[in-house]
Amino acid sequence: MNNASQVEALEALTRSWPRIVEECRSVLGSELHYQAVIYHCLRSVGKIPPGQLGMNVKIWITDVVSELFKKLDLRKAEGFRGGFEPIPDLVIFSPEIAGDFRRRNGANTLRHMLLAAEIKASERFQGRLQAGEIRKDILKLDALREEAQAREADFIPAVIIVDTAPDEIERMGSWALKKAQDEASSRSVCFFYLSPDDEFFDVPQSTNFNKL
Repeated sequence: MNNASQVEALEALTRSWPRIVEECRSVLGSELHYQAVIYHCLRSVGKIPPGQLGMNVKIWITDVVSELFKKLDLRKAEGFRGGFEPIPDLVIFSPEIAGDFRRRNGANTLRHMLLAAEIKASERFQGRLQAGEIRKDILKLDALREEAQAREADFIPAVIIVDTAPDEIERMGSWALKKAQDEASSRSVCFFYLSPDDEFFDVPQSTNFNKL
């Protein structure tokens, strides 16, 4: 992915999608496990170099501009305010990050993101993923994009839902799934979903793929 762009990052994810579906369906594990599976598929099928792919990336942002991050900052104890730290589950970077996505490199980390994804998994005993939980991730991705744009950068946000619980009662209901998908579409957030019997992804037409 030399001279990588946002569209190339998304193409790497969509190219990896069939393998992601296959491997996530083959095991029952935790959300962290599925993150690792998706990371592996992006490396092996998406051909993303290790220096351009981060997992659980800590991005410390000072002087936040988004209303959501301002509110979340104010919830902290007074002595700990002054910024917010979103931690995207997976991030594809441009080559300029040079393999350094440490917390101390937050300014560059934000500047060089191409795609950031949040991952949700159905792993609860007799409980389902709710649309409200996914909406929170969508809003955080939207706010993170606002922070990047305020610093003359941009990236593609995506939500990936691994809804593979074998018991139907532990998988998302059709109403909740549609509500979450509509929320993602309204905010131009890519939406990837897989269950034991179904898989699809939705890339909003309004998504703006700019060469970085």
